[in-house]
Amino acid sequence: MENRSIDQINRKIDDGEANIYTAEEFKKLIKNDDAPSFDEVDVVTCGTCGVMSGTAAILNFIVSPPGEFIRANEVYLNGVPAYAGPCPNEWLGSVDVILHGTAHSVYDENYGGGFLLKDLLEGKSIDVRVESADNKTIENTITLDDITRGQIIGARMAFKNYTAFTNPNKEAVNSIFAATPLEGNLSGLTFSGCGDLNPLQNDIPHNVIKEGCRVLVNGAQGYILGDGTRSSPEKPNLMLSADLCKMDPYYLGGFKTGQGGEIYDTVAIPIPVLNEEIYNNLLITDDQIDLPVADIKGRHLPLDNTNYAKMWQGHDLRPQFDGSKCFNCEKCSVESVCPTNAFKNRKFNITHCFGCGMCANFCNHDAFQMNTGDVDLTINEKKVNIPIICRQSDRLRGNKLSLKLKQLIENKEFRL
Repeated sequence: MENRSIDQINRKIDDGEANIYTAEEFKKLIKNDDAPSFDEVDVVTCGTCGVMSGTAAILNFIVSPPGEFIRANEVYLNGVPAYAGPCPNEWLGSVDVILHGTAHSVYDENYGGGFLLKDLLEGKSIDVRVESADNKTIENTITLDDITRGQIIGARMAFKNYTAFTNPNKEAVNSIFAATPLEGNLSGLTFSGCGDLNPLQNDIPHNVIKEGCRVLVNGAQGYILGDGTRSSPEKPNLMLSADLCKMDPYYLGGFKTGQGGEIYDTVAIPIPVLNEEIYNNLLITDDQIDLPVADIKGRHLPLDNTNYAKMWQGHDLRPQFDGSKCFNCEKCSVESVCPTNAFKNRKFNITHCFGCGMCANFCNHDAFQMNTGDVDLTINEKKVNIPIICRQSDRLRGNKLSLKLKQLIENKEFRL
């Protein structure tokens, strides 16, 4: 059977004749024994969403009229430190900064780069403080309209391989891999990864996901710069870039962990079906994708193995909130553990919800209902059943961005 070319598929798209599926649509057909054949599929759009610590933003904005200070030494945005430079912008009143998604506010370690960037994209005012080289302090506020240039650089995004974690020790363990300190005695499991929706999981090895390919990063069109840091053939990840100012705040934000604020992103990548090898790689399903379970304190010490079907199949993607069961507790346990601050002042903001499951597992009065599942494991030769208490990936956002990418391709607004 002849191979196809990108140009051939683009011509079919232009003529309105291309068969395009999201990964969710394609996997459902596979699971129903109704998968389209190689001849019946041209593009599959795949997506993933999760905590992606390697995210940074490069920003330029004006903080004062020219001539007021020589250059910035330190810059703080809502208390989050940003690194001044590399350009000094001497006497111009503007600053270039590099902001880490993992940077924490000097006032609140749970507020960091991810929350700041979401606030910025949602149109909120950001307090700026500049400590200059000539010992001046300049204070101002900015909004997204004041950002003259903003670019996201993801040094390590869209991982194919993840590890799930539990805590067999007696004491709780603080970690970026859990939304709160993870209690001991195997009381819960936390995991990441969107399984068979993940782009890299559907293209092993990188047949089409390569340097220069166009992708969506948080809703904005961007590019693959190459392999990410710490990427390997066995555990690949990607370095990506896109225009921050064109991103949709729904797809990125902050995520509180046991080690402070983190950042989550959403990535969608099209996989053109150029040959049967690429097609066959797309047939993988959650039950075929291994997920090792490790001691959160050891991290690289596998205790047992499970798979992504056990993590996602038949489980809810979002909680249901019943306000009649909310007791207005003096100290709300859900407000304290919700990683994205989706529940504040006894109000549930579904657009900020990540579907992590923490609310359903920690509400004292069962005001939140959500089936996050559990998993049977054998640890230290003993069979145990461990509840899944926290997801650090969000299939709903991954699915939504995959669908947006499909629609952009069909509307000829995104070209392969």
